[in-house]
Amino acid sequence: MTSRGIALSISFVTLSGLSSAALAIPSYSRQTGEPCTSCHVGAYGPMLTPHGREFKLGGYSDGKAIVPLSLSGTASFTHTAKKLSEPAGEHDGRNNNFALNEVVGWVAGRILPHLGSFIAIEYSEPERHTELDHFNVTYAQPLKIGGKDAILGLTVNNAPGSTDPFQSFSEMAFPHDSPELVPERLGVPLLTEGLGGQVGGLNGYLWLDNSIYAEVGGYRSLSPHLLNTIGVEDEAGKVSGVASYGRLAYQKDFGKQVASVGLVAMHAAIHPEREPGPTNKYTDYGIDATYQYLGNRKNIVAANFTYLIEDQQRNFDVAEEVIDRRNHHLNSVRASVSYYRDNTYGLTGAVFNSWGTRDHDLFEEEEDGGSRTGKPNTSGFIVQADWTPFGKEDSPHSPLLNLRLGLQYTGYFKFNGASNNYDGFGRDASDNNAVYGFMSVAF
Repeated sequence: MTSRGIALSISFVTLSGLSSAALAIPSYSRQTGEPCTSCHVGAYGPMLTPHGREFKLGGYSDGKAIVPLSLSGTASFTHTAKKLSEPAGEHDGRNNNFALNEVVGWVAGRILPHLGSFIAIEYSEPERHTELDHFNVTYAQPLKIGGKDAILGLTVNNAPGSTDPFQSFSEMAFPHDSPELVPERLGVPLLTEGLGGQVGGLNGYLWLDNSIYAEVGGYRSLSPHLLNTIGVEDEAGKVSGVASYGRLAYQKDFGKQVASVGLVAMHAAIHPEREPGPTNKYTDYGIDATYQYLGNRKNIVAANFTYLIEDQQRNFDVAEEVIDRRNHHLNSVRASVSYYRDNTYGLTGAVFNSWGTRDHDLFEEEEDGGSRTGKPNTSGFIVQADWTPFGKEDSPHSPLLNLRLGLQYTGYFKFNGASNNYDGFGRDASDNNAVYGFMSVAF
């Protein structure tokens, strides 16, 4: 499919959704008549229960037809252990920043039988910018294969991994809410966040016997004109040909407990300047495992583990004499455990570690966010406590309103290659330790 073809497909399906009668979007709750706890651990999300995965795999189309509109927003306060050398943003200070992170309008819900949407248009207050954020329109057809229940789905979307019902490698993984007005980490895998919003993809998936999930897809870069129209910055460059994506997972439901294991892979060749010639090639592959103890569906324990490897062949960068070393490697490990009492009071702990090839040309010294050692290595932990008073069956204002208040602490053992003086200007990893308070609301 050409870039123009993908763009036309996205435009057509978007208009279809707007003209028809993950995150706990109240429009889904109004559509199904079920509380947010049916689909989300902790009543707000984005962590999905087995029922939530079924709803997503069913194309967001279960329930009655309604006007599929919702509105959400997040406000926050960020404090780092040591203030930055420069303001965190054009409209922010060097520390202790209050921000309206985002206001999001959603077209989320049933469009036609078996066809539904998860589309978000976001306004970011720190950047004073509006863009098309999430885009996922899915057609899902129930059928029988070998006498077993199955769903065959087709989805148009704008981010590799966003279609995954286990959400291990997407931005829906913990921590979904995290500080933005802090120094930037180096060496983030392309699959995690490198292409999101800048591509259009067509994916097919199979969900068999509530156990086996298989998905394949391909992504093409959207044109600079279309990206400008939808407000998305062209950061990655142009994908040469098609970026391929594959996912395979197995889930076992034990009634009160459910567990899964899976594999993921993606390959993309990218022209950073959108010109013919050499490309930088990225091959990402990894494993994940999830576990949920659901019990009586009120007190829940959930755990997640991911290990992602990225092999890079930087032919473009070598040809442009940006760097001398052609082959690079990046590894990323994350693990988290959550406990939710009465689907209201949540506590989550997580650890993370990433490490990669040393390259002083690629990772240079830069105040606050560079690397003195030429390595992207970063490790640390996150602790989050949150309170979600609504979203249950007996909650007031349900299903019209949901709310989450959270307090999060991120601590670093190492940042961009070192524990001490990591940027070459005297900043230590622990100087980036951050207290982050947030309030998220959805209507």
